[in-house]
Amino acid sequence: MNVDELEVVPGFEHENLQGRVWEPSTEQELREGIEKAFDYRGDVTITRKDGSAVEGYLFDRRPGPTLAESLIRLMPKNPGARIAIPYSDIAGLQFTGRDTAAGKSWEAWVKKYWEKKAAGEKNIALPPEDLDS
Repeated sequence: MNVDELEVVPGFEHENLQGRVWEPSTEQELREGIEKAFDYRGDVTITRKDGSAVEGYLFDRRPGPTLAESLIRLMPKNPGARIAIPYSDIAGLQFTGRDTAAGKSWEAWVKKYWEKKAAGEKNIALPPEDLDS
């Protein structure tokens, strides 16, 4: 066993969902869309079957045996109380907010660091990007 090999963990390709509209036609597609929205690091807009919509960060989902027994929990974009929406009330999803995790990786940060160091820079600081822009 090579110790160096143990320190390398294979990653995964980040799916770019920003701007995507998810209009499920089956229960399985709805559940899949909700899982993607849960993993998404930006706001989503939930369109309800009554035509209303709410935008916010999906921070929790509680899948159950039926759509009526399953729910998502959302922090609305406009200040207010957290809300819960049953899966059975969801007509569609849209990935409306900026995905703050898109394009970010430790490897990219380290590459920038070593480029600056190789160029002879001292006191190298790579500040995080502004998430509000």
